[in-house]
Amino acid sequence: MLSLARWNITSGLLSLALLLLCACSPITTRIRIDEPTLPVAEPTALPSRYIGDVVEPPVQLQDFTLPSSSGEAMRLSDLNGKWRVMFFGYLHCPDFCPLTLVEYREVKELLGEDAAEVDFLYVSVDGVRDTPQALHDYLDNFDPAFIGFSGDDETLARIQPDYGFYYSRRLDSGSQAVYTIDHSTRSYLIDPQGRLRATFTYDVRPEAIAGAIQWYLQAQ
Repeated sequence: MLSLARWNITSGLLSLALLLLCACSPITTRIRIDEPTLPVAEPTALPSRYIGDVVEPPVQLQDFTLPSSSGEAMRLSDLNGKWRVMFFGYLHCPDFCPLTLVEYREVKELLGEDAAEVDFLYVSVDGVRDTPQALHDYLDNFDPAFIGFSGDDETLARIQPDYGFYYSRRLDSGSQAVYTIDHSTRSYLIDPQGRLRATFTYDVRPEAIAGAIQWYLQAQ
């Protein structure tokens, strides 16, 4: 009888120990972590995980007129009434510019029907080489609806403070015809009233840019 009692006590202690061990040990589960989403919020509030740099208060951008890929001079204000995503680059750029245009095409696809509310603009900082026809032919490889502007130094210098972009020509030899351009790679989101509302660094994914645009469309 004593041995049986000891066995019952030992068995009970083992069971208790197992319960405590299970309670204290971490349980491993597979958790799917999605990319941040931009929920619909009040127009005066931003989502807690907003991807991009918000410009607050918005900057009323100076208007400008430049030769465009349409073959005619165009003003930025001609596109008022629609949201715009803008990038400053040049056609001989080997990496950042074409990759950004590929991502703009992805953003447009992700927007779906909302893409009708957005124009995608490419402003060249190399107006001497990037003629309106050259811009037209180049942008047509990505999306025929993309709009290009052939910028000149005077106009670019005037509007530069609004955006904070930069560019600098680097001569590769003694010839003025051979040069590359160092330039910023940020994208700019402009609202239908011509105000700068947000900017996106080069490493922001197309999904996040499309989500930010849709947030603004829903909040306006």
